[in-house]
Amino acid sequence: MRFGHAFEVGALQWMAMVALVCEVGLASGTSRAAESDISVGPLRAKYAELGEQLRNNPFQRALYLESSQSSTHLKGEIYAVVDYPFAIVNGALNNPTHWCDVLILHINVKYCNASRRADGTVLTVNIGRKYFQPLEDAYRLDFNYRAVVTTPEYFALELNADDGPLSTHDYRIWVEAASLENGRTFLHVTYAYAFGLIGRLAMQGYLATIGKDKIGFTVTETRPDGQPVYIRGVRGVVERNTMRYYLAIDAYFDALTTSPGNQLEQRLQKWYHSADQYARQLHEVERDDYLDMKQREYQRQQLAQ
Repeated sequence: MRFGHAFEVGALQWMAMVALVCEVGLASGTSRAAESDISVGPLRAKYAELGEQLRNNPFQRALYLESSQSSTHLKGEIYAVVDYPFAIVNGALNNPTHWCDVLILHINVKYCNASRRADGTVLTVNIGRKYFQPLEDAYRLDFNYRAVVTTPEYFALELNADDGPLSTHDYRIWVEAASLENGRTFLHVTYAYAFGLIGRLAMQGYLATIGKDKIGFTVTETRPDGQPVYIRGVRGVVERNTMRYYLAIDAYFDALTTSPGNQLEQRLQKWYHSADQYARQLHEVERDDYLDMKQREYQRQQLAQ
């Protein structure tokens, strides 16, 4: 292979990995403070605190999103009220095997499998590009699943992976839920991750090139004509990804009352429709391309298991 062509291929592979890390993120950070503080009380207090934001927001649903960054960490959080009883939410999410049906809805998740090991349950997740591709071309992450607390009115769980591509590490998914009155549930989802020098440089390169026009959800200012200006940069990255995973959770709930044979189609349609409501932030592929890709990936996942 000629050196110039080899360099070009290597550069394309590098940028593909950069885009994958930046836009998939499966991110992390610490869970709640101390496990002695993990209970229904603090989460219900947060629900009361966010009352106005949950009622009046641009999301057209009872949802509040926030993000934060430091020199080494990114974190996105969503608080939302879902119209499903706590028992249904608990049964759906507080079970590692159901998580693969949730995660596969994300446009960049190519495969997921839950397996029991001597030290607990592990979710093997392959992340890749926004089209169907061989699993050997996707990046594999092993998430340790941990049920932290489960009570009749509250649960908390955690998925974590120590290492990721391009010096990213300490991946976390933290989910907790509390029962509310009138058959509803208050859900809190956190995504965050840590990154080193290589990851920081990769992020800067991504944001200067293929990610330069992408935006998040936080409004940083309002123009004189009344149009909002949305956050960009690394917080825009983590906000987009946090929303993608939350919409996967919501789509999974939505299909639970559908007959088993129709649930996959219902979830896929729901996820795409919901993401398309926020097309400025989340539109990546056309509906038919997404549905075809996900049907193929889901069949591959089922055959492998």
